[in-house]
Amino acid sequence: MSNDESLDTRGRRYDPDADHAFPDERVNDVLAAIESDTEIQAYLEAQNVNPVTRKRYNDHGAKHISIVRNRALCLYDLLKRGGIEFNGASEQGLEEADEAVIVALAATLHDIGHVVHRDDHPYYSIPLAADLLDDFLPAYYDTEAAVRVKGEVLHAILCHHTEEDPLTLEAGVVRVADALDMESGRSRIPYNHGGRGINTVSSQAIKRVFLQDGDDKPVLVEIEMSNAAGVYQVDNLLKAKLQGSGLEPYVRIVALNIREDEDQLVERIEL
Repeated sequence: MSNDESLDTRGRRYDPDADHAFPDERVNDVLAAIESDTEIQAYLEAQNVNPVTRKRYNDHGAKHISIVRNRALCLYDLLKRGGIEFNGASEQGLEEADEAVIVALAATLHDIGHVVHRDDHPYYSIPLAADLLDDFLPAYYDTEAAVRVKGEVLHAILCHHTEEDPLTLEAGVVRVADALDMESGRSRIPYNHGGRGINTVSSQAIKRVFLQDGDDKPVLVEIEMSNAAGVYQVDNLLKAKLQGSGLEPYVRIVALNIREDEDQLVERIEL
């Protein structure tokens, strides 16, 4: 998709690597502050050592965070365009503008627990993110609102990769967006180091992920893959994160095998 296509014209694809389509002063201020926060940026770099350098696993550093955050905000925009009401901020008595802030902060901080260990990292992310949020949020909220935003962000972080089901759509968006970073570039480092596990090989088969308005559901996720190995990413990882996220009624997933072989094992799968 060319960069000059309008992202807010109904029926067109969102560029999942671009900024979200509906600029909002509050979340944009927060995003700018995240980029200039040296401690947050240090965590985003340091958190990649355990999963990638030491365990030869997929990228969980600054690039992964950027992709997940942008895709989470794209998902949020599409759902809002589709008339879906979010419950996290509203049930805390916060403003509608805080929904995107919660999504952006949770997507940014969800993996910082990797600085401790890859295993059970969401539980390590909680206290680390809590400390960062205590420093970050007072610039935007009074004490009561900061506590409520902090709680919603931590809830989304906890639910992104555990058996804990999200209780808010904000958390569900972060959980699903985490699985949408699945293209081949994410597995480049372990693949180049000889990694041939199913997660690495299946990621190599995913060529592009698109987010767009759906016909029967607010969101259509379209995935292009080069061979049947990509089914693992779609069925075992993305499907698993969608289930229990709260987004199931609103998201349709279609994966297409774009390689034109006569003996394709899989041409199309739909969730």
